[in-house]
Amino acid sequence: MLKIFKIVAFLEGISYLTLFGNMLIIKPTHRELYDSLLFPIGMAHGLLFIAYIVLSVMLKVEENWSWKKFGEITAASVIPFGTFYIEKKYLRNV
Repeated sequence: MLKIFKIVAFLEGISYLTLFGNMLIIKPTHRELYDSLLFPIGMAHGLLFIAYIVLSVMLKVEENWSWKKFGEITAASVIPFGTFYIEKKYLRNV
């Protein structure tokens, strides 16, 4: 289960940064491209975010994580580059 969580965390981080890239870089210069990419990128990020949160709740119970560790892991999902930090701090040896 930890390996799946590690993969989902990485993909969620990539999708978050891609969503920001689409908003900050593509939107001002290529409005049509932005409009066509917004839904698929947003949908992928939304599904990965939900999977990240569900897996973190499941792993909190399964791995008996402390509330502090669980809070850090879930909070990292809304911070850019947060999931990469969590991977380095908690999931490196998985």
